[in-house]
Amino acid sequence: MNHADKKADAPHLVFAIPGEIEIRSGGYGYDRRMIAELRKLRWQVDHLRLADGFPAPSRADLETTAKQFADLPDESLVLVDGLAFGAMPEIAQREARRLKLVALVHHPLALETGLSERTAQELRTSETAALASTRGIVVTSPATARTLISDFGVGPDAICVAIPGTEPAEPARGGRDGEPPLILAIGSLTPRKDHATLVAALAQLRDRPWQCRIVGSDRMDPASATNLHKQIGELGLNDRIAVTGAIDDVDAEYDRADIFALASRYEGFGMVFAEAMARGLPIVCCRGGAVPDLVPDTAGILLEPGDIEGFAAALALLLYDRQTRQNYAASAWATGRNLPDWPRSAQVLADFLTGIR
Repeated sequence: MNHADKKADAPHLVFAIPGEIEIRSGGYGYDRRMIAELRKLRWQVDHLRLADGFPAPSRADLETTAKQFADLPDESLVLVDGLAFGAMPEIAQREARRLKLVALVHHPLALETGLSERTAQELRTSETAALASTRGIVVTSPATARTLISDFGVGPDAICVAIPGTEPAEPARGGRDGEPPLILAIGSLTPRKDHATLVAALAQLRDRPWQCRIVGSDRMDPASATNLHKQIGELGLNDRIAVTGAIDDVDAEYDRADIFALASRYEGFGMVFAEAMARGLPIVCCRGGAVPDLVPDTAGILLEPGDIEGFAAALALLLYDRQTRQNYAASAWATGRNLPDWPRSAQVLADFLTGIR
């Protein structure tokens, strides 16, 4: 059999993703890595770039997307990132019989922080209709699966849980002796990541030694980024909190940190928490979405979203009680070592897609 024949026999997938695939976020990172891993498993994966405007597409965006899907051959297996899929129900319904549509839901669109009640309801209705047109649905956490079953009318048998993989890593070395403990937060500067709660909590600890680095894109919600910089300045913390913007390689950030703290109000999985535990970092976080499934109480202190006082108390405990910090770090390290790697996660996805083919 020649090379062309082998390629023809390879299972074929069209992976439709809105916008620039190189955006530094957990969702896009998942998409990139799954494409790479499926190709290692001898899948032929074609990346179909959809319009940038999702999840709030213009009429022109939807017209372009409709043509892109109409141009796909009959019986194509098409995995559509949920950032777009939930906002294109008419296209999904039109193509449902001709194409084998599979949705990838990182987290439901209606659960994004900061939406008006009307917009959230419109997105819930839209996503429910779109999901009814699929041959299957891939989610990145058991929590998202439960949400789709309870709130979006999805049957359990339609869902595959393919959680993100985690790269094995060495324990973080942390700061040098004599340096103040370093608190690390990684997440785009958006309302859902709620860096404002972290900053407000740190302001209550201004009389104690610490430094903080907030790493994440400031392009996804420029207004939120502006407000964060303003908050830090008004609290007089510019010399103690560094907001770096997006960083391609965050390994060094994890390595120099002593504590990982992110007040995210909702996570479909929370890849940064998995990465932090893989480095043995104790965690302060909130109970939004899938986080409690991922971060055990022995590895992190979990609070209700928006609890500034609780966040400050948790940080104080880890900052100034070295033994407690070490105990949480040891549990985080043990938890991180048991998380699945990317090849294992990709095999789960591949098996599910094979069943649909």
